[in-house]
Amino acid sequence: MKRAAAKHLIERYYHQLTEGCGNESCSNDCCASCPSFHRMDNNAAAVKALELYKVNAKLCDPHPSKKGTSSAYLENSSINSTGHHNLACGNRKMNHKELHPVREDFKDVSFLTEEKVYEILESCGEKEDYSPLIRVIGRVFSSAEGLVQSFRRSKQHTKEELKSLQAKDEDKDEDEKEAATAAAGSASAMEEGGMDLEASSSSQPGDGGDGQKLGPDEVSVDIEAVRRVYWRLLCNEKVEAAFLNALVYLSPNVECDLTYHNVYSRDPNYLNLFVIVMENSNLHSPEYLEIALPQFCKAMSKLPLPAQAKLARLWARYRTDQIRRMMETFQQLITYKVISNEFNSRNLVNDDDAVVAATKCLKIVYYANVLGGDIDTEHNEEEDEEPLPESSDLTLQELLGEERRNKKGPRVDPLETELGARVSDCRRPLIPFEEFINEPLNDILEMDKDYTFFKVETENKFSFMTCPFILNAVTKNLGLYYDNRIRMYSERRITVLYSLVQGQQLNPYLRLKVRRDHIIDDALVRLEMIAMENPADLKKQLYVEFEGEQGVDEGGVSKEFFQLVVEEIFNPDIGMFTYDESTRLFWFNPSSFENEGQFTLIGIVLGLAIYNNCILDVHFPMVVYRKLMGKKGTFRDLADSHPVLSQSLKELLEYEGSVEEDMMITFQISQTDLFGNTLMYDLRENGDKIPVTNSNRKDFVNQYAEYMLNKSVEKQFKAFRRGFHMVTNESPLKYLFRPEEIELLICGSRQNLDFQALEETTEYDGGYSKDSRIIRDFWDTLHSFSEEQKRLFLQFTTGTDRAPVGGLGKLKMIIAKNGPDTDRLPTSHTCFNVLLLPEYTTKEKLRDRLLKAITYAKGFGML
Repeated sequence: MKRAAAKHLIERYYHQLTEGCGNESCSNDCCASCPSFHRMDNNAAAVKALELYKVNAKLCDPHPSKKGTSSAYLENSSINSTGHHNLACGNRKMNHKELHPVREDFKDVSFLTEEKVYEILESCGEKEDYSPLIRVIGRVFSSAEGLVQSFRRSKQHTKEELKSLQAKDEDKDEDEKEAATAAAGSASAMEEGGMDLEASSSSQPGDGGDGQKLGPDEVSVDIEAVRRVYWRLLCNEKVEAAFLNALVYLSPNVECDLTYHNVYSRDPNYLNLFVIVMENSNLHSPEYLEIALPQFCKAMSKLPLPAQAKLARLWARYRTDQIRRMMETFQQLITYKVISNEFNSRNLVNDDDAVVAATKCLKIVYYANVLGGDIDTEHNEEEDEEPLPESSDLTLQELLGEERRNKKGPRVDPLETELGARVSDCRRPLIPFEEFINEPLNDILEMDKDYTFFKVETENKFSFMTCPFILNAVTKNLGLYYDNRIRMYSERRITVLYSLVQGQQLNPYLRLKVRRDHIIDDALVRLEMIAMENPADLKKQLYVEFEGEQGVDEGGVSKEFFQLVVEEIFNPDIGMFTYDESTRLFWFNPSSFENEGQFTLIGIVLGLAIYNNCILDVHFPMVVYRKLMGKKGTFRDLADSHPVLSQSLKELLEYEGSVEEDMMITFQISQTDLFGNTLMYDLRENGDKIPVTNSNRKDFVNQYAEYMLNKSVEKQFKAFRRGFHMVTNESPLKYLFRPEEIELLICGSRQNLDFQALEETTEYDGGYSKDSRIIRDFWDTLHSFSEEQKRLFLQFTTGTDRAPVGGLGKLKMIIAKNGPDTDRLPTSHTCFNVLLLPEYTTKEKLRDRLLKAITYAKGFGML
């Protein structure tokens, strides 16, 4: 059989399968017009056409009602039903337009390319009728299979390549040529129908459609082409409505595919669907928020972990404005659902499928934001070689059903593990982390219920604590508070059981009895004994007792204990820490004579402060908190901890002359200890003989920073970190908080000093009320203070010049009457945040006495 005749016959089978003969009562099972015929896409039709050609299957005659009939049907007279073909058909050249006239309905288009969209758009524009385009968009964008195949960036055959296939020798043996003839004919038919040869063949898993393996952050869809198409089409309201309606039909089917059919593992190109839909810049518009976007988010949330990771890596390469658009799309849906529903303790937001699904989708964008930012996956702190001591009473705890939870290790986000990057690795994301926080969600979230779901880890209950990026520091701190309190109650319950089973003395609290004059020694000895004998006792509620005093610790005595310990340990005269006057920050003293136990103590104190919800007047550079979270200090951290050295090294890197000749420095550095002694250290072996040059100065700077921030204080910091982890090792602290938020937990905030909020939450005692004259004068005076004077007032009243997590509105301050008018100054109980204020007769006297009290309050006012 001649090539052209075979090609013509295959085309007839193809059109019969895709369009039918037009006879609604057709009885041919291989005709699209037959009532029992199962519809198939163009790819399947092309394969089926080859099979029908080989078995010489029945061909229908075109029905008179068939409109737009192609010339393939009109040529029926040239081929009879017995398979005898008119050879004239093969000898004449068939006119291209005659064989495939423009089909205005474009019914054979089951997936799209950029060119095909423009072709349809041009055709519709000429007739000023966009209904064919709307139908094509509705058909393709409502079909997962069609959308997956659309806008492929795989290589397409050019017309020259197709001609070369057709120019092969037609005189070879007919049997040998039959398969090649059929393939060429099918390719030609599919190309005219809007398909390319590559897309017509089923791509193997991991292929981009052209047989090439895709990278970990690559997809086979031409993203730029998709963006151009959306830009052309979304300006038309009717076309935009087609996208909306198609998404409503598409999403439930996609959700089903991912939930029950494991479709992504069979075809990774399935991810193309989500890439294409997310390029729609109108997703955040009100029309999508009610049905279309929630359903799509539910489908997207069903993506398996590898698919989510691939999306995150792909989106990480997007521009910031593109990531922001996606972030705002999901945030808007969450906010819309939150404010349009009445969520409460009975109707939990955790049960709203749309909010939960949008949060899961936002998580992918969040990690894309992290990966696309300034990220450092190296420079990680080494874990402690020796594990933290465990309780020797493990057997009894197992019998009581209380196995140590730290056996499981700290919680790690599975997507973080899949990506091989942590949030703490990111120094500066593309979009600030704060923009991912959804305040309306935080306002209505029942944190006690959410924490329960977080701990139970059931599949049917979602906890927003698994997506901590969407929670603000106040909400996360509340979750941490519940965790700490439950641990305290758990330890208390275990202690009661011990006392019953083993007859031990009942001691449900972490009791510390200390002398004021020897507070460090007493606390150190007691805490060291606890850490060695039973570190689980550190998880108990702290109860401090000062020897010779009758104060009952309801939180105030503990706070005073922390203040005294911090003031003692950070005293420069002791020599444990160095103090920088310019930054007002402390750093570990590398030449300290104190033993490691002292540094372990301050680590325990910081951990206990978090555990017992106390703010400490501690001033560390941010690198300390980064190191606590597992990241080493680098040159970029020096600006915080050693600003003068950082500036010098920066000038060295930017120096345009000859470093070796002009500066004459080597890889040996010198340091001066607290006693004025000069200490030498080689950054490299025989560093005094290695000059710093223009080519190796970057290595010199990095080695210098490595020494100053890590090696020189390695012993001190490891002891400090060990003490901190003794208290927090089982806590979700590292899972929930970033380094800057850890600082906020320990020290409070220096930025959020809203004294108006403090005024609204302040309580009064001893005869004062908010309407008292002296109280009105007091607030007028305080609001008129400078920023520095306000900080002095906070230091005087609360023991720290910082606001707690959530701002000053969370600080419970009490102003109590302290007698009638007098010349005495105001006083304070910092452990209870109580200001004792005499009833001064004039506003001027109040201002004068208050300023004197807060200005000269060093070592004063703590009763």
